[in-house]
Amino acid sequence: MSEEAVKPKKAKKRRWYHNFKDAFVMVWKAEPIWGSVILAMPVLGTAIGVLIGVTQGYGVYGGFLGFFTGLIIGLFLLTNRVKKVSYAQIDGKPGAAMAVLDQIKRGWNISQEPVQVNPRTQDMVFRMVGKPGIVLIGEGNPNRLERLVNDEKKRVQRVVPKVPITVVKVGNGDGQVPLLKLQSHVRRLKKHLSAAEVHAVSNRLNSLGGVKLPIPKGIDPMRARPDRKGQRGR
Repeated sequence: MSEEAVKPKKAKKRRWYHNFKDAFVMVWKAEPIWGSVILAMPVLGTAIGVLIGVTQGYGVYGGFLGFFTGLIIGLFLLTNRVKKVSYAQIDGKPGAAMAVLDQIKRGWNISQEPVQVNPRTQDMVFRMVGKPGIVLIGEGNPNRLERLVNDEKKRVQRVVPKVPITVVKVGNGDGQVPLLKLQSHVRRLKKHLSAAEVHAVSNRLNSLGGVKLPIPKGIDPMRARPDRKGQRGR
């Protein structure tokens, strides 16, 4: 067998337009109507631009201007729908809140692992420290979360008793914040601390460590193998 036959093929370089294609396909599959609207925007913009341009004696120029205007509007709609479709796909799954909050790291110290968790029900609490103070993000049944939130409040208050604590419960019920609005809700919280105070509070809370999950008897965590299919989303 020749060396050329054995030599593996090089993976195709991913271009910027591949990202737009993948985003559009995702929206098209989840929301065909919006996919059609996005696809039609450049055509509609061109038609309107030509009509307006003809009345002014600049039909070709108006067509170009209308095309690019429609393209920009289409890209804006695509970005908006991709965000909503992406959030809808993870809504209700454990750790969904962290996937959203992980995008607003600037100015925040966010626990990457839950600080409180119920292994049986998968209710969990994440902790953030920023200028609004300490923010506890709860995922799961709002009634069951009360105990987890109160336990974390007690832990935190022993270390930083004077720092304000805000509780945010993620969900679609009364008194909860929908996943799609979680980022904007957190950003609108009233600020109480300076950047230096945020750093100091974060350092003190880091000494608390994370929550230790109970390990069922008979399982050796050093020999446990990850579910490869699960990691690939299968």
